[in-house]
Amino acid sequence: MGVSHSTARYLAPASFLYDFALQQYGIFSSPSMKDIHDANLAFWSPQPFFIAGFFFPQQLFQLAWLYRLWKLDSRKGGKEEEEAKMITDYVPFYVLGNICIGTWMFFWNSNRLELSNIFVIVNSLSQLFYVFTSLPQPMNTRSPSNFLTHVVAKTFAGIGVLDLLHNTSVAYYVGQSPSTLVKVLTGLGFGALAMAPTTDWIFGGCLVYDLIALSVGQSQWAASGGIGSDRGWSTLLGIYAVGTAAIVGIRNWFR
Repeated sequence: MGVSHSTARYLAPASFLYDFALQQYGIFSSPSMKDIHDANLAFWSPQPFFIAGFFFPQQLFQLAWLYRLWKLDSRKGGKEEEEAKMITDYVPFYVLGNICIGTWMFFWNSNRLELSNIFVIVNSLSQLFYVFTSLPQPMNTRSPSNFLTHVVAKTFAGIGVLDLLHNTSVAYYVGQSPSTLVKVLTGLGFGALAMAPTTDWIFGGCLVYDLIALSVGQSQWAASGGIGSDRGWSTLLGIYAVGTAAIVGIRNWFR
């Protein structure tokens, strides 16, 4: 699945532009991505502006990572070759993610939510797979390539968790309140991710952010009196956010 550094220097920026351009189209088209969101609420629907708030700073880290990818010259060998390899190894997953999320927009904005969910599943699981199995550990802040790759990969995976929950719920359970099983599995799932050996303050922070976004979104749905909304669910998600933050904070304190 690997690519050469020379190929990665062009492939990664091209995929970034593809995703970025389509996301802008999705935001300003009619219906917009938010219009579809508001018309299809379910028990894992977040507050949509939390996604937008995550999107902007994450783009800045991507640009810094892409600049690093372009600037390095693996032909020089030695340290520069090692730095280039650190970034290049993630490029196939990065490109796959951008293609999936960019293409997702077409099906989302056409209200074909089950089809759009396929692209979310591929992206989210591939990013989580890379973070948990292939991302070099531990993070080395003395290496710009290592640090930036950790940030980009973990934030992609972190928001991917929210995307996966959100899209799955609206693809199959629009207007439904969470069952007891959903509530239990949500808590166990986030707890397990927070306890994972590779979870640090970056990925862990994303998990907390996801839960806050879900809690606020569910609170607003309940406040509107929407059918299927559950005010108690919003409170429980807030408790999960506090618990996840505690787990991540304690683990990273001892780390």
